[in-house]
Amino acid sequence: MNTPWAILRQLACRPGRVVIVDDQRSWRGIELLVGSLHLAAEIERVSESRHVGVMLPTSGLFPMSVLAAWMLGRTVVPLNYLLKGSDLQYVCDDSEIDSIITVGPMIEFVGRAPRGPRLIRLDEMNFKGVPALRWPAWPARDDLAVLLYTSGTSGRPKGVMLSHGNLEANIDQCCRWAHFDHTDVLLGVLPQFHVFGLTVLTLLPLSRGLKVVYTARFMPRKIIQLLRRHRPTAFMGIASMYGALLTVKDQSSEDWASLKYVVSGGEPLPDAVAQEFRQRLNVTLNEGFGMTETSAVSHWCRPSEVRRHSVGRALPHIEHRIVDASGRVCGVNEDGELRLRGPNIMQGYYKLPEETAKAFDEEGYLRTGDMARIDQDGFVYITGRIKEMMIIGGENVFPREIEEVLNRHPDVAASGVIGVRDESRGEVPVAFVEMIDGARFDETALRSHCRKYLAQYKVPRDIFMMEHLPRNPTGKIMRRELRVPEPATP
Repeated sequence: MNTPWAILRQLACRPGRVVIVDDQRSWRGIELLVGSLHLAAEIERVSESRHVGVMLPTSGLFPMSVLAAWMLGRTVVPLNYLLKGSDLQYVCDDSEIDSIITVGPMIEFVGRAPRGPRLIRLDEMNFKGVPALRWPAWPARDDLAVLLYTSGTSGRPKGVMLSHGNLEANIDQCCRWAHFDHTDVLLGVLPQFHVFGLTVLTLLPLSRGLKVVYTARFMPRKIIQLLRRHRPTAFMGIASMYGALLTVKDQSSEDWASLKYVVSGGEPLPDAVAQEFRQRLNVTLNEGFGMTETSAVSHWCRPSEVRRHSVGRALPHIEHRIVDASGRVCGVNEDGELRLRGPNIMQGYYKLPEETAKAFDEEGYLRTGDMARIDQDGFVYITGRIKEMMIIGGENVFPREIEEVLNRHPDVAASGVIGVRDESRGEVPVAFVEMIDGARFDETALRSHCRKYLAQYKVPRDIFMMEHLPRNPTGKIMRRELRVPEPATP
């Protein structure tokens, strides 16, 4: 059964059950279903495009909008409201949407696109009364379900085409891996325009009958309060979120006791954060890996089999391999590019056939662009991004290794490392750090710290302090935005 029909069945079979709790209200199944029918009628009235934009805060409004579009056989285009105006305009134009479902508080973000589609304001709609009943569209597995735009490492955002079959496959893979059932409660703070927030924290619970609790803004103290109030069984975040959660002083292990899964993804999990969670809160953080192109999750290290620095084994029906620069399939514990194949892998990039062709190898494996290795038990270890690899004096060096060392320093909250050109060595590493509150920045001390754990050629030539490192909407540090400051003029 495809995802739209699975969601409709769950809502119809349990109409009085609370399926979503967000910052504004609780949603029963019947309320979500009736709201979707009202909205479907409005989309049909004002929109002719097969693609419908959705720009909403993390809440029950988002799945209501997705379901309404799918009832009409439309494709959903989740819009990242944190994009700069030119990129948002590009996404609107490239996706050919003629309408955006939104609410008043988001108008400021929509306004970043100087010209654009018609707005469907949910806060101005009348949802009272009995909506017109309709027979929902019956999408095929290969029909396009969502068009998710990724920023990539450079250039314009690319539209990742995910079919209904892709989404359903990944939902099934996650449920099989984690043994989710209707007794589970998810706590979601990741934005729903992000593939993980969309698939795992929105479509999975609705299509499988789980309850989900949302909050639109990540505030550490509020997360602890939600843990106490709702006793969720699964929480997903990125590494920097877990570092921030440790700043809440009055929490205890009891606050986290209901959780079966506490998952970290999107960026490397610092040893210090993992260790403090384990020692102070009796929580084992388990890492996972995925991409927009994989519909969300491809690997997951379950709590019972955690191996430090590993993102776990591949989910069911996903094939993975490591390939070196010559195209040779690598053996155990050999570094190379991670490549993936499975039913959850994207259909391609929208209107970019050449980019799509480059993304897959001759045997249909997705080239992830991530350097990794696989151990003898099938556990994957991500070592860095190929495009971010530095070549220093002929040696391959990945930013991640240097950042891990910097993050161990007690005064460093987070770090980012890039390579800059050097006449004698080709490239040299340069680091940028955020300091913890009240800590003094001492470049000499930080470089001395690096020398204890790194070969001399990997020690950053320069270390700069930044009040805030550039991050994407999920909090991942964007190395491509880091720039060496211009020398001060005398």
